[in-house]
Amino acid sequence: MHDGIELEALGRPTAVIVTTEFVSECITQRAALGMVGLEPVVIDHPLSSVTDDEIRHRARQAAAQVKRLLLLPR
Repeated sequence: MHDGIELEALGRPTAVIVTTEFVSECITQRAALGMVGLEPVVIDHPLSSVTDDEIRHRARQAAAQVKRLLLLPR
């Protein structure tokens, strides 16, 4: 989250990817760091113990959201 906020502050469109387990922590951090407008890309949890097919599913989840976020007018 910190890196994403720093990049956004520099004017670099950024997509911060988090799993469902960490959404509330993400929201807390972005508020504490002064960038409540930074929308996270949220994918299913977990990552470490899933099959290749489940990883591909999570990549598809992220791709659509990342594309939308990075193409938003600034």
